[in-house]
Amino acid sequence: MSLVAGVDSSTQSCKVVIRDAATGALVRSGRASHPDGTEVDPEQWWDALHAALADAGGLADVAALSIAAQQHGMVALDGDGEVIRPALLWNDTRSAPAAADLAAEVGAGEYARRTGVVPVASFTATKLRWLRDAEPANALRVAAVALPHDWLTWRLLGYGPAGRSPLGPDLSALTTDRSDASGTGYWSPVTGDYDLELFERALGHAAVLPRVLGPGATAGTTVHLPARSNGEFGDTPASVARHAASGQETPPQAHTARADVPAGIVVGVGAGDNAGAALGLGASDGDVIVSIGTSGTVFAVTDHPATDASGTVAGFADASGLFLPLVATLNAARVLDAVRGLLGVDHDELGRLALEAEPGAGGLVLQPYFEGERTPNLPDATATLFGLTLAGATRPNLARAAVEGLLCGLADGLDAVRAQGVAVSRILLIGGAAQNPAVRTIAAQLFENPVIVPAPGEYVADGAAVQAAWALADHRPDWPLSIAAQPAQDFQPVIRAQYAAHRVTG
Repeated sequence: MSLVAGVDSSTQSCKVVIRDAATGALVRSGRASHPDGTEVDPEQWWDALHAALADAGGLADVAALSIAAQQHGMVALDGDGEVIRPALLWNDTRSAPAAADLAAEVGAGEYARRTGVVPVASFTATKLRWLRDAEPANALRVAAVALPHDWLTWRLLGYGPAGRSPLGPDLSALTTDRSDASGTGYWSPVTGDYDLELFERALGHAAVLPRVLGPGATAGTTVHLPARSNGEFGDTPASVARHAASGQETPPQAHTARADVPAGIVVGVGAGDNAGAALGLGASDGDVIVSIGTSGTVFAVTDHPATDASGTVAGFADASGLFLPLVATLNAARVLDAVRGLLGVDHDELGRLALEAEPGAGGLVLQPYFEGERTPNLPDATATLFGLTLAGATRPNLARAAVEGLLCGLADGLDAVRAQGVAVSRILLIGGAAQNPAVRTIAAQLFENPVIVPAPGEYVADGAAVQAAWALADHRPDWPLSIAAQPAQDFQPVIRAQYAAHRVTG
């Protein structure tokens, strides 16, 4: 039995699944936490990867591995392979003015034509422009720009800063895949090439960019990386300086567990997180995935690229050779966290309260832009509660308004994906919040298509495991998908009608 490992290096944690390459059966798994914040020293991801691999029982019997990770994060490297400053993550909105500048300079329609996207604060190009404007000395040091999964793959193959990696700082060895490249704002899903003029417009000068590998490709094989003792991660002079720049006096304590990485493990191409989830779910034509995690996403696998000059739909590439039109929201599961805290209940009780209220929540509408919003592009917005009356001011109505507001934002995204010519036959509802019975029930009242809830799983990591098996056997595996629930359709138009009446679009 050949085993493969899939990694999901997400915003909040690093998760590892180890599966049978032939059947997809889960053999074991592991995880480790990531630090909070919208900028992170990448050494902390590297530390967590080793800890998660150790928690999963190590790699001694694993033949292949691939890494999927959060998209858009800016990892800026100097000529010695050192990280110049903490990586800006997708949810860092300080680059919103830079996004507006890039869109104005190029034109939204032209930008969408060239890259499939219109700049918003999430995309890597906008963070590079922010770096050029806010930290010009750091910008001038940039010799290469990588995304989180690119950098982790590079390190796993043995590359990195001189003296701290077996193969040293060979920037030309950086690789990526088309799904992650399509989230940068300087790569075209249509041509398959970098748009170097847009890249240099953002950063101000040329730099090394990762080679874009095709679906099922192999990035290389591991070299031996011995397990390390606590204290050898994240405490180099460069790391200390990066933490000081981000307001942290000392680097956070490293994970104590370490995994020995054997030589000779095949390393797959990797992917962005949403493309990884699509692979892990085995999504096909007609499937739309609605994911409710830290962010909310609506995306589909299609055979034609999307070009939306409004910027609502990002015309990404997928990890199978097709395309992944996607709408993302900044406010997703944390909407429920916020309202749960206000009501002083846990998530189970929040769900029970929500189901006590009637569809429409007694006229109460929550526009859940707690931390700004990406779709619509309102980085400085805040949340607003509409329709509050004496009769409607109940705990159940507030609980239901939270769930309805969260899902209505995603339903608006689904409409935008449909407008790009995507046919919808069913909704695959995933993410931690999808396990709440109230979220499932209300989703079936809000979406007009059947809602399917796959069994709880780490679908991003599973997609990376699919890539590892693909790289190992030279064909994409077809693993079965377990279904946890299929709530009865009960379309209630009042929910979206109320939300639309208060919608703020810009």
